[in-house]
Amino acid sequence: MIDAVGNPQSILLLGGTSEIGLATVEAFASDRPMRVVLAARPSPRLADAKARLEAKGCAVETLDFDAKALDTHPAVIDKAFAEGDVDVAIVAFGLLGDNEEAWTDAAKAVELAQVNYTAAVSVGVALGDRLTQQGHGALVALSSVAGERARRSNFVYGSTKAGLDAFYTGLTEALRPSGVTVTVVRPGFVHTKMTEGLKPAPLSTTPEAVAEVIVHAVRTKQELVWAPAPLRFVMSALRHVPRPLFRRLPL
Repeated sequence: MIDAVGNPQSILLLGGTSEIGLATVEAFASDRPMRVVLAARPSPRLADAKARLEAKGCAVETLDFDAKALDTHPAVIDKAFAEGDVDVAIVAFGLLGDNEEAWTDAAKAVELAQVNYTAAVSVGVALGDRLTQQGHGALVALSSVAGERARRSNFVYGSTKAGLDAFYTGLTEALRPSGVTVTVVRPGFVHTKMTEGLKPAPLSTTPEAVAEVIVHAVRTKQELVWAPAPLRFVMSALRHVPRPLFRRLPL
């Protein structure tokens, strides 16, 4: 269980090579080593992530996880819980894609929707069930400020994150009576391999900075956080900009 000062004993990272996810695990592990389950497709990056966490004293297990293989998700979640309770589960997988391809290529658009939304819902249902059964734990879902208002530059990606955000916001309420905390995290532009080569947006941040926000949110049982925090006020303002003006903004 998560102890009195907010340190978990076990973490499941769905999207086991996610830079934000791994930074979050490392941030928790800086206080004490943990049991860590990394769920992702086998790859050199996954092996490197395992070695990176083992070097910090963590006991690390890897599970073969494919976001698009929806029928396999319940079994993956069952395996993650097979060795004991999971204190923190992080849903950190996703695709950014190319917006110009996505809105003109149905296969690309559907792939983004399947990975970023449908798969996130699939694992969310399974995690909600298992966490409810154990009667404690924290579930963290990586959303995005892109989902708060669709922009011409990335509206396909933004639409998938809007769906994820709505689902996990609702799951927050559904799981509250069971003692499970759900935290929706809305990062802005994060400097990762996924965004490499893209022009950084204002208030851009790093995986390590987002990880600090997540760790604090889990420890204080916050249900919705922005990374960095000032984005909350920026996005609140943008949501109320009239559409004729909004479309003229360089977003």
